[in-house]
Amino acid sequence: MAVLDPDLLLRAYSIGVFPMSDSRDAADVFWVEPRRRAILPIEGFRMSRSLRKTIRSGSFRVTADAAFEEVVRSCAEREETWINAQIEESFAELHRLGHAHSIECWQDERLVGGLYGVKLGAVFFGESMFSVERDASKVALAWLVARLKVGGFRLLDCQFMTEHLRSLGAIEITQPDYVALLSAALSPSSGAVLAGERGRRGAEFGALDRLLASEPSRTVDSPASGCVIAQLLGQTS
Repeated sequence: MAVLDPDLLLRAYSIGVFPMSDSRDAADVFWVEPRRRAILPIEGFRMSRSLRKTIRSGSFRVTADAAFEEVVRSCAEREETWINAQIEESFAELHRLGHAHSIECWQDERLVGGLYGVKLGAVFFGESMFSVERDASKVALAWLVARLKVGGFRLLDCQFMTEHLRSLGAIEITQPDYVALLSAALSPSSGAVLAGERGRRGAEFGALDRLLASEPSRTVDSPASGCVIAQLLGQTS
């Protein structure tokens, strides 16, 4: 099994293309460029009162990059999936290089939800999410949006629209409109990091960790940090 070249993957994402497979056991990977694209405006996350209550309660312990490969594997463990072994290993390599990240939701020491995606410049390309406990994936997405907001990101790509994403504020746009937003978020003023330019920094995925660490009573995975996330996201529906 050949791992997809990381530079090729980053180049593909930079022009709005991403890899998929037909099934978990499929041998091949193909490239996708949807005619209509789902994005979630970072300032437009829709948080219901019940979700705000869940986030503030600290019922889930939330981490970042604590179990990347386990999150990808959990996203793939469903009846229908586009994540085959080649994609799984290719994203593990992107993670090792610092270009792919995960958000995890835990109950005690059990991973109950999460998501993963690719970071490039001021864009986060959401790949997949999973949940085995009620609201775990919603909490993971809320933490991601707060992280992107604090880190100065400009675009959260969700690839394909679902009712789940729509309920959280995602919208659907045409591919030309998406490419225009993508180009702006990857422009030099956004500090985009493309293949061969790994020394440059774009938006900061770890900025939220520093914000939480600045308050002695809070850490990124403490119950009190949920109140900060709820405050950062602001509006409710």
